[in-house]
Amino acid sequence: MARTEAVATALLSDDKTRTTRFDFAPGAETGWHVHAHDYVIVAVTDLTMRLELPGGETRDVFTPAGQAYRRDKGTEHNVINVGDAPMSFVEVEIL
Repeated sequence: MARTEAVATALLSDDKTRTTRFDFAPGAETGWHVHAHDYVIVAVTDLTMRLELPGGETRDVFTPAGQAYRRDKGTEHNVINVGDAPMSFVEVEIL
């Protein structure tokens, strides 16, 4: 069954950063992607995510609202909302 796509809303873009808000209905996904830049995620809501990783691995992750984490460029994954409620985060890419 096909999943719905998360909604990406551009918030700010300049020569140093690109900031995007992602909103996921329950079951929505980003689709497979590779990050071209280092980035920071800030949870707007509680995040109940499944990360699909290369090679078929999956990892379930919970990040509470207000928390943040950082990842390096080259990260490849598909992010899925596996919770029962909508979820949102803001991604800040370091260009």
